[in-house]
Amino acid sequence: MVQSWKRIDILKQFLSGDIGGTKTRLAVIEVSGTRVHVVREASYPSRDYAAFESLLGDFLSGVEAPADIALGIAGPVQGRVVQTTNLPWCIDADALQRQFGFARCTLLNDLEATAYGLPALGAEDLLILQAGAPGACGNAAVIAAGTGLGEAGLLWNGQRHQPFATEGGHTSFSPGDELEIAFLHHLQQQYRHVSWERVVSGMGLVSLHEFLCIRHNVAVPQWLAEEMRSGDAAAAISAAALSGRDEICVETLNRFVRLYGAEAGNLALKVMSRGGLYLGGGIAPKILPLLQAGAFLEAFLNKGRMRPLLEAMPVRVIMNDRAALFGPALRAAQLAEGAT
Repeated sequence: MVQSWKRIDILKQFLSGDIGGTKTRLAVIEVSGTRVHVVREASYPSRDYAAFESLLGDFLSGVEAPADIALGIAGPVQGRVVQTTNLPWCIDADALQRQFGFARCTLLNDLEATAYGLPALGAEDLLILQAGAPGACGNAAVIAAGTGLGEAGLLWNGQRHQPFATEGGHTSFSPGDELEIAFLHHLQQQYRHVSWERVVSGMGLVSLHEFLCIRHNVAVPQWLAEEMRSGDAAAAISAAALSGRDEICVETLNRFVRLYGAEAGNLALKVMSRGGLYLGGGIAPKILPLLQAGAFLEAFLNKGRMRPLLEAMPVRVIMNDRAALFGPALRAAQLAEGAT
């Protein structure tokens, strides 16, 4: 449960980071068990910085840094180095320790970090899409559409969950009907490999809208084109869809929700997430009415003979966007205490 409390001896501060393709958030967080308290937090446009070190230097300017830093990063962790997927950053844990004097530096995949953050969430931080079977227990999974598509698993060892990273968002997109086959062919004209991330993400939403405009031989309305150029194109499409202002945007978002549900079901089966599937990322909380309307779950469950298995899995939306910040701090606390 997320709450504040008086400082006691077992409290310790950690520097935690959530590094994404669009924004990077850093925070100093106090941890006691699974309870967290954010002492200081700041958010930065990731693309305004040529390197992460410059951004971190701005955050730490004039303040004393905690001894331990842990970062959730949108990209595969290889040893103690991460080359970010949607940014030109190479983040090296050893180099950060040398430059900033940290005692420990831990790198996590961003969805692995979200998975580590789940114990800090309360019931008010989660919205139930499907209750699942009473007492459901076992492995769990997290999927998050945002700038890209992240996926992670949580192995149940009989006593607790152990998060692990995947790069499942980069597996090959599999269309489910004739329209999606045509969409795949459209994307293949631009990319040698069409992954699920090319479809279920902010960039995927924009690509899907472009495809549907071409398919229906409809021009983008001037007001929408201006909104897409002047800000976040995916957000402009979503807003037009949710308000019902544009029919192509409505079709785009409805199809996007179905695709999101289909890939969530794929992940749930591969991880055998009897303990539940969680939707993280920035998109899900913004499109809740559509997620609750039924198309997401229908696509999630549409796995033939495996439907009863999926019906027994709880499905929840993470409503607290700080889960990805809490996770690195909780993991750093575990490592500081000698836990594995």
